[in-house]
Amino acid sequence: MNRMAKMSLLLVLMLSGCISWVFAKSPFNDMPSGEYKLDLTHASIVWKVSHLGLSDYVARFADFDASIDYNASDVTESVVTASINPLSIQTAYPLADEKDFNQILATDKSWFNAGQFASIDFQSTKITMTGEKTAEMVGDLTFLGVTKPVTLNVTFNGAMLRQPFSGKPTMGFSATTSLERSQWGMTKYVPNIGDEVEIMIEGEFAKTDD
Repeated sequence: MNRMAKMSLLLVLMLSGCISWVFAKSPFNDMPSGEYKLDLTHASIVWKVSHLGLSDYVARFADFDASIDYNASDVTESVVTASINPLSIQTAYPLADEKDFNQILATDKSWFNAGQFASIDFQSTKITMTGEKTAEMVGDLTFLGVTKPVTLNVTFNGAMLRQPFSGKPTMGFSATTSLERSQWGMTKYVPNIGDEVEIMIEGEFAKTDD
């Protein structure tokens, strides 16, 4: 191998090493303690419910917020809070905006009743690690004026001490849960429209400035 080829190979290896270092995932217990805020540009809340037992109807919320009061010395002592704006519901119903379908679903008193209950709120009460990167998180969900516990299955996807675009410590999670909407007083069309609602959550959380 001639000198130029060796130098090119060395440069490639150095660049590869730098890229690997920048994008390397850090163990979450190495992340600094403090408040982490949701990056809404890299987050989603999607839910689905059975329609006549024939298909699952899927929708999402577009406006929500969440934060983690993160305890690096004992992850289970961390606290997660979240809030959802029910007016931000989005469905794939044909011509939903033109027919005000999303607005009706959000404001109808038999559905999300956003005029009376402007927020859906969650606060964790217990976190139990079930694996190196998995946990069960129990918390209080306040919906339609009713507060009841729910359990989320959480997967820790990864973390970066310095996220390459924001430059901030950042953690990413996925979570799933299911609930019976009738337990919170939403009984319309049960069982033709399913009582059980499956919820899928994705989120990246960046550390706030101290």
